[in-house]
Amino acid sequence: MNFALFMLAALLLTGGIWLLDALWLGKSRTAGDKEPILVEYAKSFFPVILAVFLFRSFLVEPFKIPSGSMMPTLLVGDYILVNKYTYGLRVPVLNNTFVEIGRPQRGEVMVFRYPKDPSLDYIKRIVGLPGDRIEYRNKQIFLNGEPVAQRDEGYYNYVAPGLNQVSMRKLGETLGTHQHNILVDDSNPPLDGEITVPDGQYFVMGDNRDNSNDSRFWGFVPENNIVGKAFMIWWNFENLGRIGTSVK
Repeated sequence: MNFALFMLAALLLTGGIWLLDALWLGKSRTAGDKEPILVEYAKSFFPVILAVFLFRSFLVEPFKIPSGSMMPTLLVGDYILVNKYTYGLRVPVLNNTFVEIGRPQRGEVMVFRYPKDPSLDYIKRIVGLPGDRIEYRNKQIFLNGEPVAQRDEGYYNYVAPGLNQVSMRKLGETLGTHQHNILVDDSNPPLDGEITVPDGQYFVMGDNRDNSNDSRFWGFVPENNIVGKAFMIWWNFENLGRIGTSVK
């Protein structure tokens, strides 16, 4: 369900009832008459819905991480906050930018509408900006012909679905000014390729490089699909120590 569309519909419905009562229905009531229950509810809910709608549309929106594609940066069950204005103010529902504030940068973690099904929200790391030439070779990114710096961080162990113990190689990586960790599975064959990012689009990858459905498989993220920049973990029921952790 498109929550923004649902909120807009609720806003228009409650606001319309309130306005209709103020301009017409209310004038036909005599002094002392009780407001219809529908009007009473509309007046009560409209300010709340408006506040939530504006807050989620232009400031901050919460999301839940549903998969392990961004491990070790983000874990299944993390609840994150996404900055909605970092990349510019957008028209709710339509998502067109009407105030330019900033542009996506390499290395940032971005939430966007999945290009093949815009009803789904995806989260990945920005690897390539418009015009960049991206090559992925032997599990390493080459950006405009230059290898992206990597450093060995040992191994990362976790329990996968089905209670399977998994051990993957952890590497430090630097994209732009952002330093973060990624996971690679040496038992998986490398998925090599080279591509140039078109204007107005972005190339994204998951930090769990061998377990991520990203731009290597379905292409680029158009400008109008961008939702915002992930910046903080605000809750995790299974690991309270992650609360308040910034998304690097």
